Amino acid sequence: MIKNDLFLRALKGETVERPPVWMMRQAGRYLPDFMKLKDQYDFFTRCRTPELATEITVMPIHQVGTDAAILFSDILVVPQAMNIEVEMKPGLGPWLPNPVRTTADVEKVIVPDVHETLGYVMEAVKMTKKELNDEVPLIGFAGSPWTILCYAVQGQGSKNFDIAKKFCFTNPAAAHTLLQKITDTTIAYLKAKVEAGVDAVQIFDSWGGMLSPEDYQTFSWKYIQQIIDALKPEIPVIAFGKGCWFALDVMARSGASALGVDWTCSPKNARYLTGGNITLQGNFDPSRLYSPPAEIKRMVNNMINEFGKDRYIVNLGHGILPDIPVENAIAFVEAVKEYKSN
Repeated sequence: MIKNDLFLRALKGETVERPPVWMMRQAGRYLPDFMKLKDQYDFFTRCRTPELATEITVMPIHQVGTDAAILFSDILVVPQAMNIEVEMKPGLGPWLPNPVRTTADVEKVIVPDVHETLGYVMEAVKMTKKELNDEVPLIGFAGSPWTILCYAVQGQGSKNFDIAKKFCFTNPAAAHTLLQKITDTTIAYLKAKVEAGVDAVQIFDSWGGMLSPEDYQTFSWKYIQQIIDALKPEIPVIAFGKGCWFALDVMARSGASALGVDWTCSPKNARYLTGGNITLQGNFDPSRLYSPPAEIKRMVNNMINEFGKDRYIVNLGHGILPDIPVENAIAFVEAVKEYKSN
């Protein structure tokens, strides 16, 4: 039995004494011990070495005190497994030297045996579960098919993913073939993580907000729905679409256990759009962690009051930024642990 099961209880919609708290990208660049490892090992070495991934995953549990751990990995290990080369370039981020731009390129993309190509992730899950020793739950994750397509076609990060969108709108048949291959791989990958021992999974649709509401349903949500349908009988699923407040009503009917919300949607609107009876997660602006600790605590308290303590998981509206002071991250977590409903 997991000793601190607040996160899992919130996902089930149970009444809790206080909401649970964790932070997207909590196992990362703002922690000095993480930076020491970063200086020694390149990014994908850290992802592919179970011992390193475990050490990094557990770090914030001991140093910041969050109520759940999220496995240190990256959404781009999935396209790597699918025969799409991905590098991580310092100062640039993801770099794909051979982007997928044509029907012929899509044909070369494979649906792999995830145990062969991504076995190192499952090893990291098992090792991390052992290291956590049932203190807190472990979250596994994957990128949404649309978000993976954005990188695969664009070839790098982008402000508007214009090349990816052009590909979808000029060659929709190839785009849907690619999206389905990513979906099939992601389902197998997440199921393997469940077998390895994760307690919940989250789907990150980081670039969903790039699409119009109609295109979102066509090129993103219907594939996320397939993943939710495949996983929900086995494990709680959290769906997070950054900038996708316009789809919250559809998401709320998906069978997901919780929905992530970013900081551009107020708690009141998020509750209204989702019908008020699904667990929500979010939505503190990551930049607000630059504020003084006392101010952070005041704002977190207000945020919880606005969302309500039940059916709610305190989180950021996106990943923690690399230069946030550790004491500010701790203040964010402490504010939740000290919370008393008015």
